[in-house]
Amino acid sequence: MKSTGGRTALVTGAASGIGRAVAERLDSAGWTLGLIDLDAEGLARTTAGLDAAHAEVADVRSADEVGRAVTAITDALGPLDALACAAGVLVPGGLRDTTAADWQRHFDVNTTGVLHCLQAAEPHLNDGGAVAVVGSNAARVPRTGMLAYSASKAATAALVRAAGLELAARGIRCNVVEPGSTDTAMQRDLWPDPEAGRRAALDGDPGTYRVGIPLRRIADPDDVAALVAFLVSPDARHITLQQILVDGGASL
Repeated sequence: MKSTGGRTALVTGAASGIGRAVAERLDSAGWTLGLIDLDAEGLARTTAGLDAAHAEVADVRSADEVGRAVTAITDALGPLDALACAAGVLVPGGLRDTTAADWQRHFDVNTTGVLHCLQAAEPHLNDGGAVAVVGSNAARVPRTGMLAYSASKAATAALVRAAGLELAARGIRCNVVEPGSTDTAMQRDLWPDPEAGRRAALDGDPGTYRVGIPLRRIADPDDVAALVAFLVSPDARHITLQQILVDGGASL
């Protein structure tokens, strides 16, 4: 299918969670979408609910797979107006129990995966386009039991802002969206007891140095997607190189 003159975005991590919410939010605003995820079944479910989307199964850890997917998407849809990166992993682990493999996996997906997407998509991004990458408030606020995840998200924020400084010459804006606790499968996997986990997130936990969420709610994925959609839209035409928290005030 060819783009019909509207705006076109590439969304990674689109099979579930925040990535799916971003795809749905952009679709409702009339965007034509290219979607990437490693989860073929989840990607098919996302695509089935959208008006205009071209999906490619790819692992963001592989530059070759990302390059192939981006080429297929842009061949089908034409050039891109936006890139939204939402693929990510979180394996709990502290200083004593973070393995070398877990450390590497976080950086391979959360950081190097974003690099692969930026490098593959940049030649296809229109001047004046936009990039929004889903990071985490853990990039700036220390969290116990999230050593590798926090480090990878901090590295990703630095990567995106450095890339954005280069791309500003073409009018391409690059920003990082940093959620806190959000109602996704990744978040729920952290809570062996869902009700206790939810209560600790809302109320805070002095034992893990968490202050709680002042707005008294866990974010919905669409709360994050709404900010992503704004940042890649012309309404955000003078916003770039920013890390923007969307965590209900949890990062005081």
